[in-house]
Amino acid sequence: MRIAPLFALLLLAGCEQPPAAPTAEQPQQPAAAPQADVSIETLRRIGDRFDAAQINKDAAALEVLVADDLVFVGSDGQRQDKRGFIAGYTDPDVTFDPIAIKDRVFIPLGPDAGLVGGDVVLSGTSDGQPFASRIRFADTFRRVDGEWRAVHIQSTRVQEPDQP
Repeated sequence: MRIAPLFALLLLAGCEQPPAAPTAEQPQQPAAAPQADVSIETLRRIGDRFDAAQINKDAAALEVLVADDLVFVGSDGQRQDKRGFIAGYTDPDVTFDPIAIKDRVFIPLGPDAGLVGGDVVLSGTSDGQPFASRIRFADTFRRVDGEWRAVHIQSTRVQEPDQP
């Protein structure tokens, strides 16, 4: 009857043992309390700061506010990186009129991320020629090393309905 002890040993080998109790060398770690989502007010401040840096062509502020690995999808559908995004907003041949953002949205995505969006008419001049485009945008921000940075920007040009 050698099979019975071997069978019992195999059964015991498959049993899970409870974890050992913490020792003085291994104190039990308290469970981390879940962090609250980022506040709407914080997202509003981040969005306002980011929008002002763009319209005011503030390259130094944009350098801080934009993540190195930014993905920017422009209203023309083209994807750009951080350098292309900042270059577009700091181009000396482009000027921007003041903006008024409508239909703003602020969506917390946890304690360290959030989305800021809205609808804006972006107007000004490019190479001396006036331009105006209605844009819907979604800026995704993430806190990186304690600083809020834009990590993804999506812009969509909105076609205005034909006027009678």
